[in-house]
Amino acid sequence: MLKSPALSGIVAFATQLSPMMVLAIAILGGWLFIALAAPLIAPYDPDTIDIASMLTAPSADHWFGTDQVGRDVFSRVIYAARVDLFLCVIGVLPPLVIGTIVGLFSGYFGGMVDSVFMRVYDLTVAFPFFVLVLAIVGVIGPGLVNFIIALTIVGWVSYARLVRAEVLTVRESEFVRAAECLGYPRRAVLFQHVLPNAIGPVIAYAVSDAVLVMLAGASFGYLGMGAQPPLAEWGVIIADGQAFIQQAWWICLFPGLAAISLGLGFAFLGDGLGQWQRREVAA
Repeated sequence: MLKSPALSGIVAFATQLSPMMVLAIAILGGWLFIALAAPLIAPYDPDTIDIASMLTAPSADHWFGTDQVGRDVFSRVIYAARVDLFLCVIGVLPPLVIGTIVGLFSGYFGGMVDSVFMRVYDLTVAFPFFVLVLAIVGVIGPGLVNFIIALTIVGWVSYARLVRAEVLTVRESEFVRAAECLGYPRRAVLFQHVLPNAIGPVIAYAVSDAVLVMLAGASFGYLGMGAQPPLAEWGVIIADGQAFIQQAWWICLFPGLAAISLGLGFAFLGDGLGQWQRREVAA
């Protein structure tokens, strides 16, 4: 019986998954399903106000209780998963792409390109990450789009530095030198030989960085600088419930637990990818 090479590769990869990777895939897969199926899972509209049911404790009708205007917290937590998963992807993807391109050219060509990048890097890391993002959002204004723009402006530098370090090692490899001696175009050497062999640690870092992005999104939503009410987002829900924490603890508890579980999923996946990559290098 013939087997597809792609299928054989998937099976081989699956057999090497650590328990941490399996747990991470289960957590992230569960949240992805919840986000996609939110209209089917949520029993109520997340923005529907019901003053008669305000600050209702968890019950059979409202599993996570209701907030200060009677909105169902369970439905809002479910719909907020869409926003926070979106943040994890969009908050990582632009810095990853920009940083990879800059780091690739900086590490391979060196010279003035590398010098300019290193000065930009030194200037960026002179300020704490959150402070710099907060300053940019304060200048361009609050909102989800502006928060992502600020993340991109600050975040690409770390990716570029990591890619640069990997490229500096890979460019001295024999297969790269051989490709250059055979007259391969620099574009082919960069994107067919250097980049594929330098991108592995960057992907693992990007997965781990999704945790920081998610926490930053929730934090800025809590501060009123990220997602804006009435949009259902975990940080916004926690901020709404802060004033009622003593009489309605459930408003803050359940979105907080959701944020922690999603963060653990990305953290476990990042650690698992790092361990798997180290095993491949050792082999």
